[in-house]
Amino acid sequence: SPNREKMLMLTEPRITLDAAWNTPDSRIVQQHLMAYNQAAVGEDHYTPLHLIAYDDSNAVIGGLLGVTYWNWLELNILWLREDLRGQGLGSRLLGMAEAEAVRRGCGRAHLDTFDFQALGFYQKHGYSIFGQLDDQPAGHTRYYLRKTLT
Repeated sequence: SPNREKMLMLTEPRITLDAAWNTPDSRIVQQHLMAYNQAAVGEDHYTPLHLIAYDDSNAVIGGLLGVTYWNWLELNILWLREDLRGQGLGSRLLGMAEAEAVRRGCGRAHLDTFDFQALGFYQKHGYSIFGQLDDQPAGHTRYYLRKTLT
């Protein structure tokens, strides 16, 4: 009926596209999902785990950014200044993050990396592939890895 069509149009939600990362409205969506998850499986104890390396002049030369939650360590970013790679600093940061995660009660870790990044580095440190996305980005592969910490 014409009235029903009009009613549906009036109740159609307005949807916006926002490229900003951390807006008040996006935090509302995150908070509702977190509340839903907590009701389903309990408190996640979501805690950032950021290790930053500095040189003698206090300039940032690398770092590891991750988070612990639900007794897992999630590694998001590990970056070192290019001239410092292969000297053990990445291994040190990774080891420190894993030790802190264990101290926080985590028994496992996961991450993703690309074929042009650090797949071999993570495998050398005991991470194993459990999934991959081919052609992401085009011509490359994204790998998903995990490790048992304890």
